[in-house]
This record gives sequence, structure tokens and C-alpha cells, in this order.
Amino acid sequence: MTKLRTTITGIGAFVPDYILTNDELSKMVDTSDEWIMTRIGIKERHIIKEEGEGSSFVGAKAVQQLLEKTNTSPDEVDLLICATVTPDHQFPATANIISDKVGIKNAFSFDLNAGCSGFLYALTTASKFIECGSHKKVVVVGAEKMSSIVDYQDRATCPIFGDGAGAVLLEPTTEDIGIVDSKLQSDGVGRIHLHQKAGGSVKPSSHETIDAREHYIYQEGQPVFKWAVSKMADVSIEVMERNGITPETLAWLVPHQANMRIIEATAKRMGIKKEQVMINIHRYGNTTSATLPLCLWEWEDQLKKGDNIILATFGAGFTWGAMYVKWGYDGKDVKK
Repeated sequence: MTKLRTTITGIGAFVPDYILTNDELSKMVDTSDEWIMTRIGIKERHIIKEEGEGSSFVGAKAVQQLLEKTNTSPDEVDLLICATVTPDHQFPATANIISDKVGIKNAFSFDLNAGCSGFLYALTTASKFIECGSHKKVVVVGAEKMSSIVDYQDRATCPIFGDGAGAVLLEPTTEDIGIVDSKLQSDGVGRIHLHQKAGGSVKPSSHETIDAREHYIYQEGQPVFKWAVSKMADVSIEVMERNGITPETLAWLVPHQANMRIIEATAKRMGIKKEQVMINIHRYGNTTSATLPLCLWEWEDQLKKGDNIILATFGAGFTWGAMYVKWGYDGKDVKK
């Protein structure tokens, strides 16, 4: 029996219209464009300003674009997985809401939370449904409204995050393309350095938690930085080595867009050039589960069939991982 692989056959994405610049941020908190660019590398980020809208707002728009670009009927989709840390509600799943908004009725759907590693975890999970032969068209979407959990009085974290979504369509193939290998890891000891203090079952919402501003992102920068650099690089190098990929034969590294210094340090440890690295953090900030598909979406017209690509990520938990993808189509031929 011919082995099935999972290949990405299309990409969609969406970011909100409103752009929050560093200059505007500097009027809200004690910071500056120079401080943010030097330490993080972010110039601006997109923010959902539409009243009453959450992550499903951007997620549905990304999926709708994906379906239109790939000429896929909503009725053809077998499964939709939404990676998010900012769901519309505690329940139901944001994946259910996105499916309803775009007319997907013949699929099951669920959310996956692995911090900033969510998209890669969801991509790996979705690929198993393809490879076992049970599903033929699967949508994976990373959708976030990070502005809903950002404390705009905290200058250490508020410049980092933005809102947005990206989605991919996965289909089976017997060609020598697609998702070849991946390695995902986690270590719960890291939770003390990056988490949201209140709002869960350990510390439910109350007047006290709200007054204490405990429903926002809490991050200790230095330990997160050190873990991210070592883990993203180590797992990427391991995946490259066991698949015979060298810096010379690697077309692209698609790193999680958390911090420019983390991206540069990871690339340096991997021995690759800056020209091989997809970077758009300066325009979108850290959109958490949406960073990887937003990169693929922006670089789609530069991707060629057979390109060796490494996707690498690191997130709260701690979670991290890398995936080797042999790209499945010539992006320049895709109608925008």
C-alpha cells in the first residue's frame, strides 16, 4: 500500500485593519519606539477594534479566504482544528464558531491550546487524520485576539502582542512532498515563567482578581528568552540532521515570531543565513498561534514545490517543536 503523506495545498490569513504603532503605545505606557525596536524588534501590530468580536472574527475571515483561494466547498471539509489561547468563550470551542461562520457543516471541530506552539501542535495532530486515511480535507487555523489579555499598563509585555489569524488546507498525497517529520516537546516546569494568573479553575474570576490585574499575560522575560533560543534551535537541528537537511539545502526557516533577538539567535545556532529566515514580526508582533501561517501566507509566492522548510516554535507551557515540510506547490501560480 502506498504511504500517504499530508501536504499543505493552500494558505489564507487575515489581520484587523487597526494598526497600533510604537508611537501610539508610547502615549499609553512608559516606552518608546527605540526601546521596543532594540529589545523586541516590533514596529507595529494589528488590533481587533470591532466591538463584540473575538478570535473567531479573524479566524473565520482567514478560513473563508483559504476556501476561496483553494476553490474548496465548506461541505468538503472533514475536520477543522483551531489553535488559540484566546478563545471567544470558555465553551463552546472557537473552532465550532468559525465552522458555523464559514458554513462548514459536515466536519467535527475542536480547539487546541499549546501556547505559541499551538499551530504546530495542531498541524501535527491534523496530519495524523490524513495519514491514516480517514480524512481528506482538513483545515488548521491559528486565531488570536491577544489584545484581550494584554495589560497596556505593563511596558514589558504590551508591545509584544498583536491580533490576527492564518489557516492552511491539508490534503493527502502520495508524492514525495508534504509533512515529512516533526518533533514536539513540552516541560510543565516552565509554566511559572509565562502564564495567566486568574480566570481558570485554580483561581476563578472575582472582583479581587480583576482589581489585582491578574487576567493579563504574566511573563518573566529572561528565562523565557533562554529557553526559547536553546529549545527552538536544538529541536530544529535535530529534525534537520535526521532528515539529511543541511543549511545549504534548507530553503526556509519559519520561526515563531516572538522576539527578533530570539529569531536571530536561533538562526545563528542553526548555521543559516538571515536571507533563509521568514521574518515579519516588525509588522504584526507576536500573534501567538497565528505567527507561522502568517509567515507562510506572506511568503507564499516565493515558495517552490520541493522546497525544504523547517517550521519552529516555542510557547507557554513550556511547549516547543519543529517540523520538516517539503513544500507541495509553486506559490507564484496561486491566484490572489
